[in-house]
Amino acid sequence: MASITYYQTADGRRYRVRYRKPDGLQTDKSGFKTRRDAEQFRARVEVAITRGEYIDPKDARVTIAELGERWLANRMRVVKPSYARTLQSAWEIQVRPVWGDRAITKILYSEAEDWVSELSATRSATTVARAYGILAGILDTAVRDRRLSSNPIRGVKLPRKKKKSHVYLTHRQVDVLAGTSLYPTLVYFLAYTGMRWGEATGLRVKHLNFTRRRAFVEENAVTVGGSIIVGTPKDHEKRSVPFPRFLAADLRKAAAGKNDDELVFGDGTDHMRTPSSQDGWFVAAVKRARKVDPSFKKVTPHDLRHTAASLAISSGANVKAVQHMLGHASAAMTLDTYSDLFEDDLDAVAEALDRARTEAQPLKPTGLANGAVARTRRAQKLREENKRYYVAAPVTGATGSGRTFER
Repeated sequence: MASITYYQTADGRRYRVRYRKPDGLQTDKSGFKTRRDAEQFRARVEVAITRGEYIDPKDARVTIAELGERWLANRMRVVKPSYARTLQSAWEIQVRPVWGDRAITKILYSEAEDWVSELSATRSATTVARAYGILAGILDTAVRDRRLSSNPIRGVKLPRKKKKSHVYLTHRQVDVLAGTSLYPTLVYFLAYTGMRWGEATGLRVKHLNFTRRRAFVEENAVTVGGSIIVGTPKDHEKRSVPFPRFLAADLRKAAAGKNDDELVFGDGTDHMRTPSSQDGWFVAAVKRARKVDPSFKKVTPHDLRHTAASLAISSGANVKAVQHMLGHASAAMTLDTYSDLFEDDLDAVAEALDRARTEAQPLKPTGLANGAVARTRRAQKLREENKRYYVAAPVTGATGSGRTFER
């Protein structure tokens, strides 16, 4: 049980509260001007210890930088290498310079709001959300470690992400692009399977099943800091993706002479690198395609993934099939990402409902015009029969409100 004692200072009597922490070690807090203040503190401490909510003041003095390095190291072990590099960059550029020296107990909600607003003025919504997520994650860890009772910055409103418009190619435009490309089979493969660049370039001969026309996504090759890192697919989810019949012959040629463990695209040994967005082979192919077709839009290799979704949906594929093909976590994600591709479905629903209603109604001997005349006559008859229930125009001369109504 905590005890209260007093002592004398040059400014007068002061009180000290001495108590044992949950770990059994004794500590104290002094400087209370009145015994009442000391008793209130003792009561709060005893309740916190009883509820398991006690926070050691020594632990609460730790800084964001001290906790941040450990938090970041733990995150690095569970995220993809490419994302790990992004987190490291956000920590070093946006978070540590501002918050690193701050004690976790000295951070205010309003300060975090101001920081988010300042970042939003010069950075994208994605960058702001990532930086905020790092700081909030560090403070969440402090809460779980019993260094804080609650996270002081949770609830700060973040800028909304602007949905980027997708570029979709038609079947003919895919043909044009492939025809002007250095790697036509790869262009066709990306445009008709929806695989990510790293998934396609990480594809090995053993991952192709020509009998079922399936490509099995088991590896993902991404460029991180100039080096290619081979790992599992996004979200660690392996999947099988169908490829159309017309691609089978070209894929057989790409795999010809290679053993099962060699890569389908490229020389079989080294992974193909993402082409330069400035002067790479893909950009050159797009430029040549735009000369052939003036309506051809600027596209990136990733836009071929969107094209695959568009071509699949327009061919009648259901949402679950497209979700599986693209490797999305849920059908809801597919619908949200490609909501613009389903606009025509709304028109189809209206047309289908109209047809269903027409088929369900019995045939009438009268035409549409005669039916309309009959409905008008019935409405007039009903009005005549119920004429006495209609309110007449107001007349003046009454007291009270200044107007009366006749039936």
